[in-house]
Amino acid sequence: MTTALYRRYRPETFGEMIGQSQVTEPIMTALRGDRVGHAYLFSGPRGCGKTTSARVLARCLNCAEGPTDVPCGVCDSCVELGRDGGGSLDVVEIDAASHNGVDDARDLRERAVFAPARDRFKIFILDEAHMVTPQGFNALLKLVEEPPDHVKFIFATTEPEKVIGTIRSRTHHYPFRLVPPAPMLEYVQTLCETEGVTAEPGVLSLVVRAGGGSPRDTLSLLDQLIAGSEGTLVTYARAVALLGYTHAELLDEVVDALGAGDAAAAFA
Repeated sequence: MTTALYRRYRPETFGEMIGQSQVTEPIMTALRGDRVGHAYLFSGPRGCGKTTSARVLARCLNCAEGPTDVPCGVCDSCVELGRDGGGSLDVVEIDAASHNGVDDARDLRERAVFAPARDRFKIFILDEAHMVTPQGFNALLKLVEEPPDHVKFIFATTEPEKVIGTIRSRTHHYPFRLVPPAPMLEYVQTLCETEGVTAEPGVLSLVVRAGGGSPRDTLSLLDQLIAGSEGTLVTYARAVALLGYTHAELLDEVVDALGAGDAAAAFA
């Protein structure tokens, strides 16, 4: 069994992120200048790197050589928080969709009091933060406003407007964006070369178009195409059939028919 492409190529440093320089550059600058905040809010469309960036920030903060903007990748913390790691006791990822009430917030407050087991900071990553109820947020408010020195919060959400204003105002808010087609196309071309996969002309453009600017969605579609192809060649016909696009030759024939005013050929 193979691991999904988006998991195998999940960035481990901010330098590996594509299309999010408006987020990565100021955070790296803050890390170099030792001006890291105690709470962050990462918002943006699905699959654009919010949770991944939260993990990278946790690596940067708890790296043995850190806080640093480029984690060493070899210390215990970096290995545990890498793409093949099993996770760290001092970095707690919470699915806010299923832990969104007052009782969950009280449990988090109690856990935050204790010092980190080994690393520099105890970091709480709340994914899907917009699912936390207003009561749950209010129960967290005092902790987010004045946390212990060893605690950091990172909220990740697709709907930042649903995070109550009193929490938002106490975070550094970084908006993520969908990745433009040009850098995404360059990225998947490089990835195909790394994987030893050959794609016929036009295939990767279709994949990028179908991915809609989301790196995770784009890699998932490419993974599906590679898995369903014979050998290492991804054909245009297979991509058109799977992704549901009209074949380019058919579009050309329709345009020619319209240009010639040949209604019969266009309908055919």
